[in-house]
Amino acid sequence: MTQLNTPYPSAAYLTGFLRSRGEDAVQEDLALALVLRLFSRDGLAQIRTAVDALPLHEQSPQVQGFVAQYERYLATVDVVIAFLQGRDPTIGHRICSRNFLPEGARFATLDEYIDPEGGDPLAWAFGALGMQDRARHLATLYLNDLADVLRDAVDPRFEFVRYAESLAMSQPSFDPLAEALAAPHTLVDGTLHALTLEAIAKHAPQVVLLSVPFPGSVYAAFRIAQSIKAQDPSIVTILGGGYVNTELRELAEPRVFDHFDYVTLDDGERPLLALLEHLRGARGRDALVRSFVRDGKGDNEGSVRYINAKEADVAFAEIGTPTWDGLPLDRYLSLLDMLNPMHRLWSDGRWNKLTVAHGCYWKKCSFCDVSLDYIARYEGASSQVLVDRIEAIIAETGQTGFHFVDEAAPPKALRGLAEELLRRGVSISWWGNIRFEKSFSPELCQLLAESGCIAISGGLEVASDRLLQLMKKGVSVDQVARVTSAFTEAGILVHAYLMYGFPTQTVQDTVDALEYVRQLFEAGCIQSGFFHRFACTVHSPVGMNPEEYGVKLVPLPPGSFAKNDVGFIDPTGVDHDSMGRALNKALYNYMHGIGLDKDVRRWFSEHVPKPRVRRDFIAQALAARR
Repeated sequence: MTQLNTPYPSAAYLTGFLRSRGEDAVQEDLALALVLRLFSRDGLAQIRTAVDALPLHEQSPQVQGFVAQYERYLATVDVVIAFLQGRDPTIGHRICSRNFLPEGARFATLDEYIDPEGGDPLAWAFGALGMQDRARHLATLYLNDLADVLRDAVDPRFEFVRYAESLAMSQPSFDPLAEALAAPHTLVDGTLHALTLEAIAKHAPQVVLLSVPFPGSVYAAFRIAQSIKAQDPSIVTILGGGYVNTELRELAEPRVFDHFDYVTLDDGERPLLALLEHLRGARGRDALVRSFVRDGKGDNEGSVRYINAKEADVAFAEIGTPTWDGLPLDRYLSLLDMLNPMHRLWSDGRWNKLTVAHGCYWKKCSFCDVSLDYIARYEGASSQVLVDRIEAIIAETGQTGFHFVDEAAPPKALRGLAEELLRRGVSISWWGNIRFEKSFSPELCQLLAESGCIAISGGLEVASDRLLQLMKKGVSVDQVARVTSAFTEAGILVHAYLMYGFPTQTVQDTVDALEYVRQLFEAGCIQSGFFHRFACTVHSPVGMNPEEYGVKLVPLPPGSFAKNDVGFIDPTGVDHDSMGRALNKALYNYMHGIGLDKDVRRWFSEHVPKPRVRRDFIAQALAARR
């Protein structure tokens, strides 16, 4: 359960790598398959059966609305899915009519887009001819309405990208997950069970690898493994992925191994080669690499053991080219949930996901998990190798859109990539994550645009020079203004990752940061942003050395399962939850061009101090560049 518009890249990377080493590897996206089966005529009929079993007083208004318009939902769901898959574009005309789709609570958001002349509230976003995008936005609201019904009537844990997240996120005890796995199947569980058995019957695997990038993927992965073991206990199941690498590094819970035979850490290539050799009898168990197992011998019987025979990782330049072979690329859903040209990229369009380099070349930010391999081990590949991979992926998928999913793509590597793309005449559209550092000159930004760059995202975090220095971010606010302006002038959209609640951040700091952000939007330097609440992790510099940041950590409860987020006591005592509501409200409006000329204090429900930032700070920073 990650995203619906494009496959998560880990399976494609590992499939391509394993095939390059002669392994018979195939891949399935059961998350997509689950959504497509639930949101179909047959799926809605099953949801309706579950709704009918609920007493009327337990049916939410959204569920009651579903029942009242059930026949219309049944008549429209398959064509809406086909439209979002790009297979039936002409139905967009009927969707735009606002008389075709049943409309639930999610459509109330349209009231927020006010036409001052009392006309079409969406005209400002889509104009007279933006029919496809307008229809995609309405279809997305429709799908979200149905997800709300599913959550209210069938499974309260259901979300498209955060399914049952609380069962796994920084959860010290395995008990909540164990209890959920022991409970009878919901409709969602039963559907996933059936899909799992179909995949097993189709491929007859000896080994199944399950990649869980986020806490919202964990419960479903355990359900899949549970179904596999119940069907055929001889199939070896292996758990890995981003969630494991951050939260299960101290795994000591034996019950995990009722479902998985092995759990691997960090990049999967080397551990998997070692495991496959072991399963073939060519390597002893004590020679496994970065793998947890349940011990079955002597005094330690039933305990968890970590085995890590030191072997060099497979070099980034030698991991091969990811492959999407076997995945239904024409079945992914392009959604449009926010009317912002930059923000839509995360959910709209099927992007070939690729990395320019492994790890982060900066690896100093104090809020980041810089001690972990996916950040700490930086390796690159030549621009020739990268473009070879790009050309191979285009030949396989027939699609030229790329999302570079690096922690922060290096300026030097991007320059080389752009020059090689232009030298070979390879036409692609691409976007990715960077640091707003001064190396991104106007000249380089223009070169990247000529090579196909359409958008970039980067961390401004807390827009405060004091806090940016404390974060060891290596940038300043005026520098960010100049870099983002250079990208914008080159025709490249800019998204800023923003943060609040960092240690020692005061109310004044927050107000000042919002004023900087307002000016960046006003000056056209950024087009999109998102405020994240700072979370202290045990692997970050703040978590490892809290005294350097003026905070005290809250002792973690004892546990044998997940460990990542850790609470802290900040002497400022600021109510960051209240601040966050104001920041997100302001940002939502700024992304739609609203309120940019207003005092930032208007967004706060409580009294806050006046910004200390000059109202022309960003304008002056940009003027200095010229």
